[in-house]
Amino acid sequence: MLCDYMISKIFNLLKGIKRKYYTFRVKRVAKSCGNDLTVNNYSYITPKTSLGKNVNFNGMRIQGTANVIIGDNFHSGIECMIITDSHNYEGDAIPYDDTVISKDVIIEDNVWIGNRVIILPGVTIGEGAIIQAGSVVVKDIPKYAIAGGHPAEVFKSRDKDHYEMLKKEGKLH
Repeated sequence: MLCDYMISKIFNLLKGIKRKYYTFRVKRVAKSCGNDLTVNNYSYITPKTSLGKNVNFNGMRIQGTANVIIGDNFHSGIECMIITDSHNYEGDAIPYDDTVISKDVIIEDNVWIGNRVIILPGVTIGEGAIIQAGSVVVKDIPKYAIAGGHPAEVFKSRDKDHYEMLKKEGKLH
């Protein structure tokens, strides 16, 4: 019993150290960062990434040269990606030329994306949206929408009145 207790304590201590280190790394690179950033697993962002308050990464990789703006109260699952650059397949070489096409990605407040979600260049995800695990977001997702699939499609919406009531009451996770 004592041995299991000690192992649990050591494990929790190491988990806390990793969280502080990953959070420090993301804060150091971010263009801007609000209060209460939590980074639970290895995450990589670019210097063109702006983070709101209470952002939670559980394993995020942001790559590309365009801006990424993430609003307040954002939560991600593990192994998520945001990509801001794509290759020019209509240029002067096959399969693509040396041109990089960069488009900003905007994620508004109170968005939750599940595990292994990929968000492609030029996408805006509206306030309060939920993206189902394993989805590939290739186009804008409206406010309050619940979307999933490859490509992600809206299949449901949050109850707007309930959402707004919780928001007004400050019940944010």
